[in-house]
Amino acid sequence: MNLESLIPHTLIRKAREYTRKLWVRVVIMGLMAFVALGVTQILEALIPKEIGTTLTGEAADRLLQIIANAMLAVTTFSITVMVTVYRASSTQWTPRVHRLIIEDRTTQNTLAVFIGAYVYALVAIILRELGVYVDERALVLFVMTVIVLAIIVIYLIRWVLHLQSFGSLIDTTRQIESVTRAQFQDRLKNPCLGANALIGDVPEDASAIRATQSGYIQHIYPEGLNAAAKAHGVELYLTRNIGHFVFLNEPLVMAVPRGEAKDEEYDWESLEKAVHENIRLGDLRTFDQDPRFGLVVMGEVASKALSPGVNDAGTAIDVITRIGRILSLYIDEDAQDRENKLEYIHVPPLMPEDLIEDGFGALARDGASVVEVQQRLQSVLSGLMRHPDDALCKAARDAAEVHLRRALEAITFEPDRERVLVSARSDLRDAVAKLDKD
Repeated sequence: MNLESLIPHTLIRKAREYTRKLWVRVVIMGLMAFVALGVTQILEALIPKEIGTTLTGEAADRLLQIIANAMLAVTTFSITVMVTVYRASSTQWTPRVHRLIIEDRTTQNTLAVFIGAYVYALVAIILRELGVYVDERALVLFVMTVIVLAIIVIYLIRWVLHLQSFGSLIDTTRQIESVTRAQFQDRLKNPCLGANALIGDVPEDASAIRATQSGYIQHIYPEGLNAAAKAHGVELYLTRNIGHFVFLNEPLVMAVPRGEAKDEEYDWESLEKAVHENIRLGDLRTFDQDPRFGLVVMGEVASKALSPGVNDAGTAIDVITRIGRILSLYIDEDAQDRENKLEYIHVPPLMPEDLIEDGFGALARDGASVVEVQQRLQSVLSGLMRHPDDALCKAARDAAEVHLRRALEAITFEPDRERVLVSARSDLRDAVAKLDKD
């Protein structure tokens, strides 16, 4: 592994990825169970004999038996509920939301605590049978077991409250909006991932570093890429942004010698290896670093709600509003003042027309004949036209005109056409009327 992969920012990003995995949290709680039992041994030796002998091992044995029996049943039940919710959400809303629900923190923490408590009880019972914990001095073990029971009760209450909305449509759309909003805010703090904005064409003398497999660009570690580019005396141009699909042997990154450096002055094989280690490809898009994917998933939820089998225009209206709230956060990445940017790499900025198409494109087509959906869509796009960013205003106006024309062609009842026209801005109505005359 290259040293660039050990940069603190890169390590933090990778650590965050691992903390979202259920098995990592389960392993951590299992290790904490062993730590808790080890602490009891240390504290037991520090407790005076007069106090340590006030309770016998039988008191702790009863609690440990209760935990061991209950946690096995509760964990099995929780896993069953979790799998049922995963399958139902994928079927009812969109399969892409499955990955988001899997990473639900409350669910993962609850399962980890239940399994950790089960491990604690089993190991404690084994140690009791081996005589490590003697009957005469079991006060600390009893107190620690009571603490574990208290933690179980707290997480059990949280789990019951969480199940009231877990997997519901409102909770699911709220989760998607929250994750997408977080990715946007992170992108606003680090425009173009903290690198230079790639506007225009790549220099003609650039050499391609090609993909070693086909897949989506799931994650980019910009600090590692910048360190590798600096070490090799090149500038790296990422022509494909996070979420794009690349094929085997397709250009992934373009490298340009920096200053007077020549190709023969750096190790091309080493540079390729560093690039491939800091750009991760996979078979699925993820929400990490990819706010566009969150918008696509929200649009899919709305499209599914507009299908004949569901026929839920209210959900589509709710999603349109949420997408509008997210897009209102947009700031032109190329226009921002950036300090301490990663000067050796260039990343394409988020384009407002792509963001609007990701969020509204599919649902606008599927709901072209639904008056209420088109009214809310025109209302939200009209609001985005008042955004301080000129590029977003123009993209919103262009999208509003296209969607208004499609809706007027799909809706044949004249009073409904008038309702949609009234919800659009006056300049759009004039533009559409002029096109119809032409």
